Amino acid sequence: MTLSLLVIDDDETVRSTLVEFFETFGYTARGASTATEGRRLAAEHAPDVVLLDLRLPDADGVRALEALRADDPDLAVIVLTGYADVRTAVAAMQHGAADLLEKPVDLELLAAAVTRAAERGRLRQEVALLRAQGRTLATPPAMAPTVSDLIDLAARNPDAPILLQGETGTGKGYIARQIHDRSVRNHSPFVEINCASLSATFFESELFGHERGAFTDARQAKRGLLEVAGDGTVFLDEIAELSPDVQPRLLKVLEERSFRRLGGTTLLRSSARVVVATHLSLTDAVADKRFRADLYYRLQVLTITLPPLRQRQDEILTMAMAMLPKGSTLTNEAEDALASYRWPGNIRELKNTIWRAAILAEGRPIEPMHLGLVQPEAPTAPGPTVPHPRTLQQAEREVIREALAASGGNRTHASRVLGIARSTLLEKLKRYPADFG
Repeated sequence: MTLSLLVIDDDETVRSTLVEFFETFGYTARGASTATEGRRLAAEHAPDVVLLDLRLPDADGVRALEALRADDPDLAVIVLTGYADVRTAVAAMQHGAADLLEKPVDLELLAAAVTRAAERGRLRQEVALLRAQGRTLATPPAMAPTVSDLIDLAARNPDAPILLQGETGTGKGYIARQIHDRSVRNHSPFVEINCASLSATFFESELFGHERGAFTDARQAKRGLLEVAGDGTVFLDEIAELSPDVQPRLLKVLEERSFRRLGGTTLLRSSARVVVATHLSLTDAVADKRFRADLYYRLQVLTITLPPLRQRQDEILTMAMAMLPKGSTLTNEAEDALASYRWPGNIRELKNTIWRAAILAEGRPIEPMHLGLVQPEAPTAPGPTVPHPRTLQQAEREVIREALAASGGNRTHASRVLGIARSTLLEKLKRYPADFG
């Protein structure tokens, strides 16, 4: 992928020399002669690394460094100075300089410093991204050998696009991460985005990035996930709901390995692998002309279908035991309840059920009442029955669960079944994170 560099130096010879030098590496390099111009170019193009001279005609270099870092805390700035002293070095480092080199600078040392600074910057971005997403990896589910074989095959072919299919909660996100971790790409970032959760414009901004002014709220340039991923993996969840306006751009990335930021003119290269997932049928989406046939054929080079938990009855107890918190146990009755339940929410529902039951049991063996599962009723003799009363919250949870199961986990369809707005359904789901988290 293309590394972007900005040189801020009032010496035209030094500036042009450094720009030309880094262009020979295939980097995108720009130059600025003042702190003001440099700050503007940094905001417009979001460079990976800035080379900053400490003596500028319109500002003290340390102040310029402080302003650049205030605009973008993740920006890697290497300070260049012909007047290095202990006080200057300390001030520069205190304001977040990645390195400080004295002029005349050795170009080989400078190139190594730029590489180190860019790598540290990308690691910081990945950590920030993981924290923002609040990713928690579920306990690995036991998988059929055929699925495991396909995961290994996908890992051994790190350039092939992967399509993951399966109902909601079957572990598609976990499998995507496994493919990344087992491949040679595992030293680079794994980043993800949900195609159904963002409008077309914001999805493009997340995936491709944007330049300043690309849309109303674009006050700063931003790197997209294709840039953040580097040589790693980009995971696109709910790919069937990707906007038709964005599909041609994704196809271009897959075929030509190139893209432009929103509002940008510079052609950037991507070496990231793309893994996609869906709980809907892409063939149906193609037939309905909601999904491009050429994009579908490009994505399904290797397809892995994850079976629902109800088709893996013999694995339920094994998974449940692996998910139990330390010190928790199941009674025989609880094991029977787990084995006989249909699990419409699949592995995700099993995980949340075990977690909630362990909390309710408070260190005691988990009983069926702690699981809270609605089991099939045994046949009874005809006669009047008195229904067991339920709270409104219990009734609401069960109705929502049934609607999601009937809709295959699709929240838009479930909201229509319930006769409420999708936003209302999402608010209700937030009330019960243990059930629908």
